[in-house]
Amino acid sequence: MTKKNTIWNRLLDTILPRHCSICDSRLGFDEKAICGSCATRLPRTHYELTADYNPMTVLFQGIVPIEKAVAFVHFNPHNVSARLIYAIKYYRHPDYAMAMGEIMAKELLSSGFFNDIDAIVPVPLSRRRLHQRGYNQSEYLARGVSKITSIPVITKALRRKHFLQSQTMLGHTERQKNVENMFVLRDASALSDRHILLIDDICTTGATAMACIQEMQVAKNIRFSILTLGLTDH
Repeated sequence: MTKKNTIWNRLLDTILPRHCSICDSRLGFDEKAICGSCATRLPRTHYELTADYNPMTVLFQGIVPIEKAVAFVHFNPHNVSARLIYAIKYYRHPDYAMAMGEIMAKELLSSGFFNDIDAIVPVPLSRRRLHQRGYNQSEYLARGVSKITSIPVITKALRRKHFLQSQTMLGHTERQKNVENMFVLRDASALSDRHILLIDDICTTGATAMACIQEMQVAKNIRFSILTLGLTDH
């Protein structure tokens, strides 16, 4: 960042101060999305230390082939990660999603999690939901990860056909039925011969990620890994 940009950003912070998505305190100049205090309180999973086998990978065993899977934090409606994720998902804060993508990537880099990843695919939204929300939070998470890792993001190869019902209040079986045949692969060649990192905001039962992977398996010689911001406590 140049000196001119630094001065301009400090001026903007004075005129339009940014606030922590969790505690609402004013963010410091070098802080993004969350303040330093809240960052230390996030319930990290540390699944990157055992990325090929952990409570998240178990969700996909015997259903779809994945090489590794990591959720950055544990999520339930009562922990500190809830306000962050709700702000990203429902309160029009794509900037928080971008920042958390960067934070996740920085913390996971030393584990080697990204070493053999060729491209990132964010879980797509339907046109209707994209119009309602104004952005795809998973894409912004992906772009934050890409900014740190330089791994390209592919957004056009996979499309969500339509939006039927929110997954939020559905059980395990209902979630799977809700996303059956929900995605369509538009460009198999863009994914062929690549190790794809699928990125989403929250993993609960894994149904959405499974549906994406089942559709993308049409591509030749493709491998899959998964990264989400949160994993719902079961």
